[in-house]
Amino acid sequence: MISAQINAFRTDDAAAAFSYAAPGIRSMFGTEDRFMKMVRSGYPSVYRASNVVFGKLEPYRGGFRQDVHLTGPKGRSWVASYTLERQPDGTMKITGCVLRQSEETSV
Repeated sequence: MISAQINAFRTDDAAAAFSYAAPGIRSMFGTEDRFMKMVRSGYPSVYRASNVVFGKLEPYRGGFRQDVHLTGPKGRSWVASYTLERQPDGTMKITGCVLRQSEETSV
């Protein structure tokens, strides 16, 4: 899910990027365009991520959490902590993302 959404951001595929969001996120933003606008302005390091490295997927509050180490467009290192939940249809959807600058040096 996360990798597919990051790839959708890279190609500006709003429909695909929005489709990986959980129903609560989708209802919060309402449209693909509003969602993409929020990501572009609030999460530029995720929107145009490079050097993406996935940490371990761990159980978290009835769902899962995964840290993703990435390089943002200005060459800074970031950690995006994603939360995910399994949906009634069996798919996993992204329920949130918290971004923090990493202490590591970008390569």
